[in-house]
Formats: sequence, C-alpha cells, structure tokens
Amino acid sequence: MEPRIWLIAGPTASGKSALALRLAQKTGAEIVGADALQIYRDLRVVTARPSREEEARVPHHLVGTVDAADGWSVGTWSRAATQALAEITGRGRSAVVVGGTGLYFRALTHGLAEIPATPPEIRDRAAADYEAMGEAAFRERLAQADPAAAARISPGDRQRLARAWEVFAASGVSLSDWQGRTDPVLPEGAYSAVALEPDRKWLYDRCDLRLETMLAAGALEEVAQLMARDLNPALPILKAVGVRELAAQLRGELTPARALAAAQQETRRYAKRQSTWLRGQMAEWPKITALDPDAQWRQFLALDPGLTP
Repeated sequence: MEPRIWLIAGPTASGKSALALRLAQKTGAEIVGADALQIYRDLRVVTARPSREEEARVPHHLVGTVDAADGWSVGTWSRAATQALAEITGRGRSAVVVGGTGLYFRALTHGLAEIPATPPEIRDRAAADYEAMGEAAFRERLAQADPAAAARISPGDRQRLARAWEVFAASGVSLSDWQGRTDPVLPEGAYSAVALEPDRKWLYDRCDLRLETMLAAGALEEVAQLMARDLNPALPILKAVGVRELAAQLRGELTPARALAAAQQETRRYAKRQSTWLRGQMAEWPKITALDPDAQWRQFLALDPGLTP
C-alpha cells in the first residue's frame, strides 16, 4: 500500500497507544509520539511511555528521546515531527502519530505561528498600561491595532489582552496577522484522523488504576531520581502529572496514601482537560467511543475502509 499518515488523539488512559501499536504492526508503519511529556527520557513509568518491548516491536520516534533539562516547545516538536514524517514516508513507510497533546496535532493540521518574542520592557509596559487604563480602555486601544483579537478575547482575560498588545507593540504586526501566517505541516487530505472519546466514568476508573500500577512499577523511584537532578522548576518535565504529588511524599509532606489520592485526582482533572480540548478543537474528527481494545480496533476499522480486519 502507498504510505499513509494516521493521527490518533485521545486523553490519558484512553487506549490510544495500544490502538496505535496495533495499527502500526498491521500496516508496517512507524510511530511518532505526540505527547509533550513522553518525549522525555526520564519518566517512562510516570508518563506511561510504551514499554521497551513495545518500542522494540515497532520503531518509535519522539518518544523518550529528549533529556529532561531540554525544555521543548510546541514549535520544537513540530519541526522534529515534520522531519520524522518526511524520513518515514521517504522510506516508503506509513506513520502513526499518536498522543494526547492537542496543540501538537493542531500544529500539524493547522500550522504554527512563529510569533517573535517580546522584550521584557514591552511586557512590563503593557502590564502597567492595563493597570492604569483599565480593561475597557485597554481593549479599545487594542481594537485600533488588532480588532479581531479585541473582539475574540473574553472579558476579564487580562493575560491574553496584554499579550495581543505586546505583540503589536514589539513587532508592528498584530497578533491576529501573525497567527494567520501559518501553513499546516499536513494539508487536508494528507492524513486520516480519529480521536478516542471514552465514557468519562470508565476513563476516570482507568486513571485511578493506572496510578496504582505506576507505583508498583517504580514511579516513586523515577521521581526521586528526577528530583535529585535539581532541575529548573519551570521545565515541562516537572509539571508531569504525578511528579508534584510524589515529590511531596518523598519530602515527607504527604503520606503515601494521600500522595496517591492527590495524584489520581490530578490525573482525572488532566484527562478531563484533554477530553474538553479534543472535543472543542477536533470536533470534526471521527470519534472512537468503544472501551475494550478489540472493540476500539473494530470501530477504527469501520472508520477506515482501506484497511481489512
């Protein structure tokens, strides 16, 4: 078959990785990770990365390849994913892009605006102006430079109003114009996409069980090794779900039971945020609502007539 590209998105614990692995094995495809935390080497267990055995069965790209000290942005990932996809299809192989980071998929299918950084003094000036002018006057001034942003940004969203003004003040080009200067990595028609949307209670139960399984598999030891590196707390890896709670246990601030409960709660919240984002930003993607892996596979096949069971 001609090389194809499939996109499989879904919240944590929804079964997307198993579905992607099954598809890759059936079609001879290679997997490209679209997860902002599985990309780092340091937390295989905590981020639910594929096992070493799974990685040996199918070539994986952008999974466990980056050191925790190297904080990747969406743009960094998008450029690396573009290169990986070009190399995979250039070898005549298909690719399965799978993960739960919605912005990564957005970058592939809609493009990513390369907005220049704003100098600190301009950010400070915008904050001071907002404080002095108040929201109404600040929004009115923004509307003269970027009417689309002024109309789009919700009332009370001080951060985004200030950001829109900063971009114009620093570059002379409105934020809306910058955002319009995007070309998708994968134009429409170049890929097939599905999003997993399981029942909420089932998903939450899976999240709770996953945390218990992670602890049994060495999650606490992983976090201890990560904290021993004394990394910059602003790095993305330190915001991985479960790290803060298990680190508090290691410091003696939480009992093991309370740390587990807190990590489970945060995982459920994270899954909810992912689900909400996927429903809003990928509303047009076909949905897989089945829960059992075999049922998910059958539903996937029904959505893709080009594949045979």
